Order: sequence, then C-alpha cells, then structure tokens
Amino acid sequence: MIISKKTKLIGIAILVLCLIVAAWLILKPSKVDHLIYGGPAPAQPVIAPSGAIRYAEGSAQLTMIQAKKIPLTPVPIADQLSARIAYDEDVTARIGVSFSGRVVEIKAAPGDIVKTGQVLAVIDSPDFGSAYADLNKARADEKRKLLAMKRAKDLVPGEAISTRDWEVIQADYAQAQAETARAEQRIKNINPHDLAIKGQRVSIASPMNGVVTERTASPSLEVTPGMASPLFVVTDPKRLWLMIDLPESLMGQVKLGSAVAIQSDAYPDERFEGKIVQLGQVINPNTRRANVLARIDNVAGKLLPEMFVRASVLQNSGEGVRVPNEGIVIRGIYSYVFIESSPGEFTLRPVKLIKRGTDFSYVGEGLNGTESIVTKGALLLDAELLARSGDK
Repeated sequence: MIISKKTKLIGIAILVLCLIVAAWLILKPSKVDHLIYGGPAPAQPVIAPSGAIRYAEGSAQLTMIQAKKIPLTPVPIADQLSARIAYDEDVTARIGVSFSGRVVEIKAAPGDIVKTGQVLAVIDSPDFGSAYADLNKARADEKRKLLAMKRAKDLVPGEAISTRDWEVIQADYAQAQAETARAEQRIKNINPHDLAIKGQRVSIASPMNGVVTERTASPSLEVTPGMASPLFVVTDPKRLWLMIDLPESLMGQVKLGSAVAIQSDAYPDERFEGKIVQLGQVINPNTRRANVLARIDNVAGKLLPEMFVRASVLQNSGEGVRVPNEGIVIRGIYSYVFIESSPGEFTLRPVKLIKRGTDFSYVGEGLNGTESIVTKGALLLDAELLARSGDK
C-alpha cells in the first residue's frame, strides 16, 4: 500500500502533539514556569475596591516602576533654553602687564586659592631699570639747577648777574622740574597698580581674593604690553554668570529679577538657581535671539565656566508639578498620572496640564506637590489596569 506525502505530514504533526501533551503531564506546572520565566511565574496584580491596582510584595513588575515626590515649582515661560556658564566679570581679574620683560619666578598654579596682594609671579623688566635711571638722572639735574638758582638769587640784588642770566637760570630749573615729573609719570604709566619693584624685578600680585583658574605665564616667558591672553585669571568661583539665548518672541515676557532654573548633564538630578540681572539689548540677526544675563550663586562650586547648560526662565506667578512625560497617561483629551498611595498600590488620578514640554510637563489641577508620583512605568500600570478591569 502506498502512503501519500500528505498522510505522512499529518502523522508527524500528530506525533509532535502527543509528545507535547506527554511533557505537560510529566512536568509539574512549577517546572514549566521555570522553563518559560526562568523562575516562578510573575504574580498577577489585583484591583482593590477603591479602583487602585495592587501588586504583591516582591512582584517582578515593581522593579519596572519608579515613583517619587515632586514639589510644586514655578512654571517656566517656555521649554528649556540653551545657555552657557561664564565668569562673573564683577569678581574676576585678568592680570596682564603694561611693560616688557621676562618671567623669572612663578608662585601660583591653576587651582590655587590666593589672597589680595599675594605674589603670583616675578618679572625681570629692563623697562623699569631704564625708567628709574631716567628718574634718578632727572632728580639729580633738578637738584643741581635748584642750587644754581639759589646762588644766583643772592647775586640779583647787587646786580652781580644780569636780568637775562637770572631768567635763563629760572627757566633751566623749570625745565628740570618738568623732566622729573615726566620721568615719574612714565613709571606710573608702566606700573599703574603700584606693583612691588626691587631693582628691575617686578612682583605681579593678585588684586583680590579668589582662585587662579587660568595661567599662561611660564618660566622664561617674554612678556609685552597688549598680549592676547592674560598671564593669570583670578576669580571668585562662587559667583558666576549665565548667558541665555532667548528667542525674540519671548523678550516681552522676561523681566529683570525673574528666577531661572538651571540643569546640567554633569548633575542630571540637581537643579541650580539664578536670577536675571540684565536683558539683551541687541538681537542676533542670524539666530533671532537675544543674550540675557543671569547671576548664579555657585556656593557648592559644582558649576564651572564654559559649561553648556539648560535654563528655564520661571514666571513670577503660577506653580505646577514638573512631571516627566513618560509618567503621564493620555486617554483621548484627558490626562492622568498614577499615585503610589501605599507600597505596591497605585491609583490613577486625572490631572490638568498647565504646560506641555518636550521631556517634561507641568501639572496644575490634580496634584499639590506632596504625592508620590509614578515617573517610570506608567504605561505598564495603565495596560494592567485596563486588562484587569476589562476596559478595552
């Protein structure tokens, strides 16, 4: 008897089905769970009489859910704006020189804390040697001509010298005085900060208390007036400026004294605060943005100059709870969040959004800033709640 190909395939399928049934009968359900899940099957949530969804302690689903308390904060006028940290120029000294010379000693390094008057470097300057030599020469000449004028003055009454000679002597003394004044002024011009000078060696000192953040001075470096970079930058790191790129469309909403919330990738879980102290006076024609200046009290010293950060200009009135968008459930035109009412129990609560952003939204009605809000796993809870309640 010839068996067709179709009959063979049917026989193989029946054999495989029999083997599966036999395995199910032989293995216990717990063993099947281990084969499928690598352990016991996940505990299923239940719906409490209040309508909350509840998980048993130790449920695997709880590892995918995060909740935390989020306080009320002022609502920003727009999404986060690009900004840059900069030195506060009111407490920053960029130290250069107004003379030529060569660095012979360096007494401060980047990161050093310095006091007012502390020596940062010593420079050997022939300019000072020449200037002081000219001054001493002018003073000696002035003294000599002063003595000559005093002697001539005693001879004038007896007409021992002519009036013309007396006038020449007086003029010579006046010229000597002018030359001395010129030499003194030259030294003041090349030493406007009254630096300590010994011979022709000049001590460069810090004009303020602060931290050395930059140093271009190096041993034997030749220095000249008008160098491209200062030899030292000393600043107070606890005070910084924030340069915000503000869109032209928002210029009318920003006021002096408005609060600013700052976030940095270096500290993603922290928010820093600042206050606007100057509004932009010019619009960049390429970006259509104005540069707005805010001041930051960097007491902890975490923020550093030239950091790129994100800034939110906060409104003077109106508060809301800043919730990540992944923690918000949208059903049609309505918005909801899950509240952790007790460990493992989550309640769906309707809320009203004040402002919706790219990553975060601000919730007004429905939250008061004291609840523990689900920030991760809200979609999982929503799916479980719909499945358990039978609402498809």
